[in-house]
Amino acid sequence: MRAPTVVLLTADGVAPPADLDAVAQLAQVRTATASTLAEELPGADVLLVWDIFSDALADAWQAADTLRWVHVAAAGVDKILFDDLRDSDVLVTNARGVFDGPIAEYVLACVLARDKQLHLTQELQRRREWRHRETTRVAGRRVLIVGTGGIGRAIARMLHAVGLDVRGAGRTPRDDDPDFGAVVDSADLADHLPDVDHLVMVAPLTDATRGMLGARELAALPDGAHVINVGRGALLDQSALTAEIAAGRVEAHLDVFDTEPLPDDDPLWTLPGAHLSPHMSGDVVGWRDELSAQFLDHLRVYRDGGLPGPAVDKHRGYVSG
Repeated sequence: MRAPTVVLLTADGVAPPADLDAVAQLAQVRTATASTLAEELPGADVLLVWDIFSDALADAWQAADTLRWVHVAAAGVDKILFDDLRDSDVLVTNARGVFDGPIAEYVLACVLARDKQLHLTQELQRRREWRHRETTRVAGRRVLIVGTGGIGRAIARMLHAVGLDVRGAGRTPRDDDPDFGAVVDSADLADHLPDVDHLVMVAPLTDATRGMLGARELAALPDGAHVINVGRGALLDQSALTAEIAAGRVEAHLDVFDTEPLPDDDPLWTLPGAHLSPHMSGDVVGWRDELSAQFLDHLRVYRDGGLPGPAVDKHRGYVSG
């Protein structure tokens, strides 16, 4: 089999894959940025989307005359999906598995920080104020995880291990899920929120999930609920959530936003109940090396005539099953 041609889509300031030399031993490698992608795609077999925030493929699609496989070095693929790609026979894969454990750890940290008042403890220390308090017992608290893919399952297992009462919300309701126990219908999300202590948003961003946590759903949460978003900013109505936080009804740990970076004048920056991080919940030391090694493994399979996978269901927007 001839060596495939791989186009590496990157951006200025993004470190290259650690295994790029090994990739070059298996394939002809071309490097492109958003502005040069259309020039590099003709004759290419594989596109590695290393710049995970790029949506350049749609504009360059007409140049993809021999493209057979797109690998996205991220869990979410919403940035690269468009109708022509969905309707084509081009395989799409993602970084399934790489971020499961790190994001689960991050969510656990958010739960503990909220229930053990760690943000307040730090603030009181800064002010040299000695104030004894009682904190909330984590075990037995009720968690609903919206999104039942690999990352959601890793979160469920980790939270269950420290004693939380975990349920999931997804497309297919069931009562015997090995990780969630019960999975409720995410289409009826508001019906399942009145007894939730921690609400974790980790669903993929699709037409069906965009805005799924809106004003109606937020109003259904009990006073004192805690929202954690490690999925995509557009999963929720950010303005409605900001209003609930400002009213003191809910608190939130937010790792993703409608606009990134979050604008300087956004009120979330200064609300006491909002705890913000810059889209980093899955980014642990060595994460880019894992992504590079994963693509190299997939490329070996492809070079040998196999199909790397699991494949993303391009119409659903995530890996099914």
